[in-house]
Amino acid sequence: MKMKMKKLIVFIVFLSLAFTIQAQTDTIPKANEYKKRVLENTEIDFLSSYYSQDGSNAAVTGGIGTEELTDVASTIIVSIPLNADDQLIIDAGISAYTSASSSNVNPFDGNGSANAFQASSGASSSDVWGNFNASYSHSSDDRNKIWTGKFSVATEYDYFSLGFGGSYTRLFNEKNTELSLHGNVYLDTWSPVYPIELRSFGGNGSGLGNSFFNHYTITGNQDYSPIFSEFTNKNRNSYSAGMSFSQILSKRAQGILMVDLVQQNGLLSTPFQRVYFADIANSYIQDFQLADAIEQLPDTRFKIAVGARFNYYINEMFVLKTFYRYYVDDWGVASHTATVELPVKISDKFTIYPSYRYYNQTAADYFASYEQHLSTNDFYTSDYDLSEFNASQIGFGLSYTDIFTKFRVWKLRLKSIDLKYSYYERNTGFNANIISGGFNFIVN
Repeated sequence: MKMKMKKLIVFIVFLSLAFTIQAQTDTIPKANEYKKRVLENTEIDFLSSYYSQDGSNAAVTGGIGTEELTDVASTIIVSIPLNADDQLIIDAGISAYTSASSSNVNPFDGNGSANAFQASSGASSSDVWGNFNASYSHSSDDRNKIWTGKFSVATEYDYFSLGFGGSYTRLFNEKNTELSLHGNVYLDTWSPVYPIELRSFGGNGSGLGNSFFNHYTITGNQDYSPIFSEFTNKNRNSYSAGMSFSQILSKRAQGILMVDLVQQNGLLSTPFQRVYFADIANSYIQDFQLADAIEQLPDTRFKIAVGARFNYYINEMFVLKTFYRYYVDDWGVASHTATVELPVKISDKFTIYPSYRYYNQTAADYFASYEQHLSTNDFYTSDYDLSEFNASQIGFGLSYTDIFTKFRVWKLRLKSIDLKYSYYERNTGFNANIISGGFNFIVN
């Protein structure tokens, strides 16, 4: 696999250089030609979504237990034209979730008896995530070259992230061909939160002599002795690079090829995800099984994704949009994703767009389900996101376009409204519902 990855990287570099050399032969428009502004007016997007999921393979409780979660998110995006060639895009979002799964990081802080299949009502049952992103882009006079720089920051109760990156886009062949190169860096810092029963076994903890265990009676294996030490490396760095190549194939067809490479280093394990071993007797408090260990994964991961899009204009009413991606990494995960969408323009203002997405993947080398790992293993996880599974997602969207932006809210003129519902299901029993909406306004 490593040899194939190296060959693919060499091919990507060669292809990028070839397109760059070809792009340099394009001519530049004359100085007196009309130059259209990149963005005529400031635009504001208001986005929101509601997400709910359920299942019975929670990673927090070692591959068993409730995965029930709800999340409400809101985002505002402001696109500002700085001049004819430059624009600034700022977006900020906030997401609040309630999770039965994460509540069981400490299943004993609620009012009822602890159980992996029930949520605890304690402090760990909910949290808020926030992010801020800014990007600046500059277009050349002939609009054939676009440079973009990006900066982002995100925070949650157990991690903080800084990101930056950029991209370069080149259009040539009378704008029928487009090549884009991009790169990003994300520097994350964890504030590790461990399962409650393990905390007294780390550092200078007193083990079973801790006051936590004085409040409860251990049943089953009363000689509880987990494999646990706190993570010393609390950083996770992600570096990505990619390219996309778009070509207008005919008056009706467009094709796009994409390649992305990602290298991750640092703490790639999730500190509060439990693991249960087959060769260690079970210990319980109330109805909750105490962790034998926490997830342990390698501190490096290399990913490659290769994708393609094909869009075809059938007639004034129908447009066919398709997408395929192949993904592989050095943890043993390989996946295929296929998506088809068929926007149907039912009037000048309304478009409906049904969609279907199919996904399957192989299991990571380090995955095993509940009580299938051995304590002698170096790496282990029971996170079903790393298991073998198939998934389907069915969606239906409705888009409204106010052609002449007649509707106004204060100084905002409505440009479009988008609403979408999707249902997602895995063959492992996991399912989710997603409702999203967006309002795009032009500032008068």
